[in-house]
Amino acid sequence: MSVTDKFVLWLAEGCGLGRLRPAPGTWGSLWGIPLGLLLGYWETVWWERLLVAAVMFVVGVPICRKGADLRGEKDPSSVVWDEMAAFPIVFAFVPLNDSRLWLTIGLGFLLFRVFDISKPPPVRQGDRLSGGLGIMIDDTLAAVYAAGCLWLFTHYVLPTG
Repeated sequence: MSVTDKFVLWLAEGCGLGRLRPAPGTWGSLWGIPLGLLLGYWETVWWERLLVAAVMFVVGVPICRKGADLRGEKDPSSVVWDEMAAFPIVFAFVPLNDSRLWLTIGLGFLLFRVFDISKPPPVRQGDRLSGGLGIMIDDTLAAVYAAGCLWLFTHYVLPTG
């Protein structure tokens, strides 16, 4: 394996978190926490967060495809770039700069994992696509579900302050 292949695999596997067991997707999703904190620290707005998500998606398709090829599987559990790339969507429409920051990030993390694991339609159908697009799209769709629920929670359920 070349140095470039090793680097791409390291990225695809979430800088090594995707190799942790059990539940490598959950370990890889932990990158969503510092990403959410950075998006809040930089005081980004919804379109900037979606732009970050779009860039991570476009970059992630070949990274995930190559990671899968290097692992010799269609969608290896160790490849978690797709989980990482989903979090700007999860946090796109909620405040990340108020007293509820940790609650919002924690709830976003949990909601994303619920939808990523349960795979409601059309998440499950996205998972059936092949290549890097198939690896990326199901997590992107799960992030859309999580973003909607998180928006509802932050606007109607969670206390403000």
